[in-house]
Amino acid sequence: MATGVLPRGDSQETPADPGGLLRYVARQPIMDRRSRVHGYELLFRAGPEADFRGGGDLATRMMLDNTVMFGLDKLTSGLPAFVNCTQESLTEELVNVLPPSMTVLEILETLEPTQALIAACRKLKAAGFRLALDDFTYEPKFEPLLELADYIKVDFLLTGPEGRKSLLERLSGVTVALLAEKVETQEEYQRARDEGFTLFQGYYFCRPQLMENRKVPANRLSQIEILQMLQEKTLDLKKMTRLVRRDASLTYRLLRLVNSPMCAIRQEVSSIESALLVVGEDTFRRIATLAITCELSGGQPGEVLRMAFVRGRFCEVASGLCGLDPTEQYLLGMLSLLPAMLRMPMAELTPALPLRTEIRQALECAPNAERSLLGWLEFHEHGDWAACQLEAEAKGLNEEQLLKTYAEAVVWAEDALLFAR
Repeated sequence: MATGVLPRGDSQETPADPGGLLRYVARQPIMDRRSRVHGYELLFRAGPEADFRGGGDLATRMMLDNTVMFGLDKLTSGLPAFVNCTQESLTEELVNVLPPSMTVLEILETLEPTQALIAACRKLKAAGFRLALDDFTYEPKFEPLLELADYIKVDFLLTGPEGRKSLLERLSGVTVALLAEKVETQEEYQRARDEGFTLFQGYYFCRPQLMENRKVPANRLSQIEILQMLQEKTLDLKKMTRLVRRDASLTYRLLRLVNSPMCAIRQEVSSIESALLVVGEDTFRRIATLAITCELSGGQPGEVLRMAFVRGRFCEVASGLCGLDPTEQYLLGMLSLLPAMLRMPMAELTPALPLRTEIRQALECAPNAERSLLGWLEFHEHGDWAACQLEAEAKGLNEEQLLKTYAEAVVWAEDALLFAR
């Protein structure tokens, strides 16, 4: 894990790519009923054409190689990692390279519950692994696996209300965590809660029920104004100090970050003015941006803030691949989750943002050059590898560099979160 604050545009050391193989690594959060992250499903591919769900020796071994190479602790911050498994990876004990205490092995719905598979799952369970039945629909042949399962994952899009009701009634006597996956809206999330699910996978938390016809709160506009000031070449210290001091909570966050190990300074500071003088403009800009983003996301699930950090850092560092301004791209990535933070539609937010027209249009999903990196990243977050490849080819992006930058951004965001809250 990195310990210092990086100047804009610099990048940290990223994992090597043994054999020169292009690797896709994405993670999807699994949330509990209190909107906390329970774990992450890790999605690994060697490329768009190598879909791990299709099985096969090469895909299986590359998935395990990727997991070991990147390290589960860095990819999941120590939370459980849910990993899709083929028949081979289970019966030939290939998954034993993973740490049992951190790993949930997902048994795909396409696998036949043969005696060999059941025996392998019993052995893995005894070794400390947890098991999940993916896209589960009940059939009597799955009873032996059901007895071993710790999680049951139900596809919320493919199973209707009656199908889920029947399944949950059948599972009423089984001690297992019920996980609703592909939950994309607040309405689906509430329905899943009402039906008895305790874990949820999908991007509903980024699409909360939006409140129409309301104004951006004055303190939020002030914070966005500060964000815009931080992007200017020359920092107006007096104006910046005046704006920040109006917000006690923001002042506290900023000074806490300045005094944290992220800055590695030898003396504590107690004012906005002294913070700027001690740490310098570049570092001050970054930690002020982190502090403001934390304020904007207050009251929302922590994963929203984590994703905002990843997006901002990714867009900033990758900007050099396509000639975009790194400071604007950092802000674009951060603010792309503003609707989730403020519970307002983006179309109602952008008119109040002091940004260039092209950046406002990019926030509203216009397919312009400024949105190239953010568009690729959104496909990547969903594990849509084919769309990632098409987006990269259409915009002339170096996809190998994008993948390495994403891995670095995940690590950087976790470092930032240690001190941002």
